[in-house]
Amino acid sequence: MSKVSTRIQVYGGGSAEFDTILTPEALEFLEQLAEWSVPRIHTLLAARAETQQRFDDGEVPTFLAKTQTIRESDWTVASLPDALTDRRVEITGPVERKMIINALNSGANVFMADFEDSSSPTWENMIHGQINLRDAVAGTITYQHPTKDKVYSLNPTTALLMVRPRGLHLVESHMMVGDVPMPASLVDFGLFFFHNAHRLMEQGLGPYFYLPKLESHEEARLWNDIFVFSQDLLGIPQGSIKATVLIETLPAAFEMDEILYELREHSAGLNCGRWDYIFSYIKTFRNHPDRILPDRGQVGMTQPFLRAYSQLAVKTCHRRGVHGMGGMAAQIPIKNAPDANERAMSRVREDKLREVQDGHDGTWVAHPALVSLARQIFDSHMPEPNQTSRQRDDVQVSELDLIAVPEGTRTEDGLRTNINVGIRYLESWLRGQGCVPLYNLMEDAATAEISRTQIWQWVRHGAQLEDGRVVDTALVSEIMNDEMRKISGEIEQTIGTSHRFDEASSLFLNLCTSEQLEDFLTVPAYELISQPQPTIEKESRYGTI
Repeated sequence: MSKVSTRIQVYGGGSAEFDTILTPEALEFLEQLAEWSVPRIHTLLAARAETQQRFDDGEVPTFLAKTQTIRESDWTVASLPDALTDRRVEITGPVERKMIINALNSGANVFMADFEDSSSPTWENMIHGQINLRDAVAGTITYQHPTKDKVYSLNPTTALLMVRPRGLHLVESHMMVGDVPMPASLVDFGLFFFHNAHRLMEQGLGPYFYLPKLESHEEARLWNDIFVFSQDLLGIPQGSIKATVLIETLPAAFEMDEILYELREHSAGLNCGRWDYIFSYIKTFRNHPDRILPDRGQVGMTQPFLRAYSQLAVKTCHRRGVHGMGGMAAQIPIKNAPDANERAMSRVREDKLREVQDGHDGTWVAHPALVSLARQIFDSHMPEPNQTSRQRDDVQVSELDLIAVPEGTRTEDGLRTNINVGIRYLESWLRGQGCVPLYNLMEDAATAEISRTQIWQWVRHGAQLEDGRVVDTALVSEIMNDEMRKISGEIEQTIGTSHRFDEASSLFLNLCTSEQLEDFLTVPAYELISQPQPTIEKESRYGTI
């Protein structure tokens, strides 16, 4: 690999421990990774915009004619390491220190440490996350509770670690390559891989990842090239990296075979990222007045378009010899309300039973208390480590099936829920918390995206509520003012004076009523938490970087 002299400048404060992550050698690695991949990322993002423009002009997603041979020919992905054969229960959460320990100790098969939707990407959160994961891989991670006499540490047996970097569309403004911010995905992937790949290999494991929000097989090809490049650069055997792709965008659902094919030496299968998928459905069809969604609470996995996509994912993965993972149970235990808690847990049981009977090889939960429930259902119906040998030739999914309009009603309660949850979540996100329990559900950026895009869609197309009222800017503003009065009465008791509700409500209203739909709420929101100032300039053997 040729030596490069590009300057990388790091911005933002931090403790001395940050320097153990932002070493000259680690930045050298990022520098070389960025040199050839940043232009490709920009090209791929431009291609996304061009594709969306075609959808805005009236087209709908279709299976690609140019890749028909890949879909129809027989091939399988590379065999999986033993550590990845049984993934029946996976828990996810942010890269916060105590949560990492609790998740690894939860009894789940896998913990997906999330730099993306369940983490607010403040500079401190992101670099502390790298420190925390380094310590977790080393087995030395501990946490001292600030007020209780309690120390958290790892159990002798823990969940397998997988890491989700941020999506290709996000940047890390605290790290610049010349005058261009580093793609956040490269920062998250690169720092974790550089500091942990060799140790993981020594443990008989490997660097395992989840890849979010891909929209095409070309994006999967980029990631495969990143993996090949990174393994070569650090002397890691090719194929050591394994990655599960989240099928959480509507365009990607039409390219499942192709995505697996591009990553076939590094693939650990596909996952049904249901919440982002609903958000993507709205975004893809934002200009289509005939595809307006009902209340978000009515758009569950029994809706035909979601059922078609999840069953197609299983069929596609099993045909290629790899896992088809189920989606998230966002419910959390409801304390001091046994009847409500039982209803919530019943919904989780129904969801997990449907998944295992459909052939999914594992599932996600958001709370440690749900691990045993999900495990019991999968153990009862999946005695083997997985179901990849179970072919779903009976599943026949058409293009129309994947874009079927969900049925249901639009109500004032649904609108209020979107506004209330969206503002509450965004306010917490601005304060650095990206995983927020609200109304007995664990909310993250994906569910917030559904809330704000659904309101935008209703306003954009003048959708009617069940009572006949048209959803317009005036109605949204009226209900938002009413919800903010309720929230204001709770603020002093729950948050105190250090809240950011004024910024959150203003941004949320703008996103819901703007002329053009913002692709991701986290992009403008990031500007409110990212105010970098130059503080670090690293020296390497190649000069200043």
